Amino acid sequence: MLRQDVPPQRSGADHGVPVPDPGRPAFAATWASAPSRLLTWLGRLGVVATAFAVFEALVGVLPPHLTDEVARYCVAAVAGVGVGAVVWLSAALLRARAAIAVEVPPPGHASVPAGSLPDLMDGTYEALQRGVSVIEVPGRGPLTGWPHSLAESGPPVHPTAFGTAYGLHLLLDIAPYDGRIRAGEVAETLWRLRLPGGGWAARSQGSGARPEVTAIVLGALARAGADPRLLEAEIHSCEALLDPDHDASGLANTYVVTNVLRGLLRAAPGSRSLGGLREVLVNGATADPARGGHRCWGAALATGHGNPAPSAAHTARAVVALDRAARVLGEDARQRAVREEGLRWLMAGAVAGGAGSDLDNCQEEVRRPDQEDPLHQELLSVRHFSAAWVARALMTDGARRVAAEGVGPEAWEGQLATAVARVRGMQRGGVWRWDDGPMGHPVWMAYQGLSVLRRYALLVHRP
Repeated sequence: MLRQDVPPQRSGADHGVPVPDPGRPAFAATWASAPSRLLTWLGRLGVVATAFAVFEALVGVLPPHLTDEVARYCVAAVAGVGVGAVVWLSAALLRARAAIAVEVPPPGHASVPAGSLPDLMDGTYEALQRGVSVIEVPGRGPLTGWPHSLAESGPPVHPTAFGTAYGLHLLLDIAPYDGRIRAGEVAETLWRLRLPGGGWAARSQGSGARPEVTAIVLGALARAGADPRLLEAEIHSCEALLDPDHDASGLANTYVVTNVLRGLLRAAPGSRSLGGLREVLVNGATADPARGGHRCWGAALATGHGNPAPSAAHTARAVVALDRAARVLGEDARQRAVREEGLRWLMAGAVAGGAGSDLDNCQEEVRRPDQEDPLHQELLSVRHFSAAWVARALMTDGARRVAAEGVGPEAWEGQLATAVARVRGMQRGGVWRWDDGPMGHPVWMAYQGLSVLRRYALLVHRP
């Protein structure tokens, strides 16, 4: 069927008959241009008249014995021209002000581009609202939270500590204007998900608490304003969980150490364990000859018995954790040098041609002896949103200065923009996708992606 586009109809007295737009009244246009014409006329004739009047006055006032008649006329002429110029400039200024007053558009008509950051935040909140699980568990009471992924379907899924902690982080970042999801109920759910012996663990880690999950939950609860007295006992439990005698495998893993360090910096900035954790991370860096000998990190921390393969995701994680520690604890020259070398290693990836692969997502398995049966291993599958971590590291304090001393600010800006573009490209409507499976829309990935876009928007904005 042939369809013809017709101009839009306006409602009017004839019900469907187009009513012409009256536009701007003719008399309004006439009166609006009248001041401009008047100023133009005064600027042209008034300048000449004023200059001549000053000239005549000075000729009559100046003493006759002023050298000769030519000098009197010269002085009078110069004064007349000067005053005339002042009058002309004043008229020009008035004309310019009148033009600006007419040309300034009325406020409230600036359009927000589609796909803007507020749109993404709205999409993320809608996804959180669709994916929230509200169930009643005997012995624990009502639970309001999220499983690992926003795409998990079927009957109401039991919320997990990990998914709910990152969901709470997202709620606090988005700060929605409605109460469809209440942050207080989500925080209370985290307390109800606490294991009988204290602490928290991932869904696949069994009945014993693990420090990397406990620290993430404590950080979310502290950010939500939890009672410090309630947090204190769990903080001590988290510190004890990473004792070498209790969890040597975790203490040798970059993912575990960086998670605990970041979580405790948020929940317990005065903890005595923070300095020791930072030293473990600093000592775990290893030099990479392929990138100028700069120190970096791999999945495992360097122990002197072998150097792990360099990893952009783990190096960026370490840089972010060390940057936060420097803000809270300060840092000495050695700690600062290692942190900045991690940044240089990341920036060298663009020069060495490895920037693209640095942004590829990766996955690792954290293996530990099972807490109930040491003959078996506990397996935690960890996925790293590499582009988000690299972008966060490149936006830490001092990154621009480090770039100026090495690859240059323009290369740093380009590398950061590429990482942010990769982060943005992995979402649809505010939902970040690892893959298209039921576990492919992790809550933590949405939090990391949205955090990067918010931070980048603040970084490039110039008020």
